[in-house]
Amino acid sequence: MCQHQPLCPTAQSTDREAARPVANHPEQGWSLLCNGVLLFEDTGELLPDGRIIAPHRPPNADDVTAAA
Repeated sequence: MCQHQPLCPTAQSTDREAARPVANHPEQGWSLLCNGVLLFEDTGELLPDGRIIAPHRPPNADDVTAAA
């Protein structure tokens, strides 16, 4: 699928999120990467073979309060 040089990571690679977006829809919360992965705003993924990768945001990623 990918035509970039160097090639982007495949959908089976652990670094698959590093592939370049070919369609970006932030208003809908998703992007399609050139390796066929649908990447969702919540960090979940839908792989081309139909497998689902659950969101994997680090704990407290939305916590913007500073410790006193």
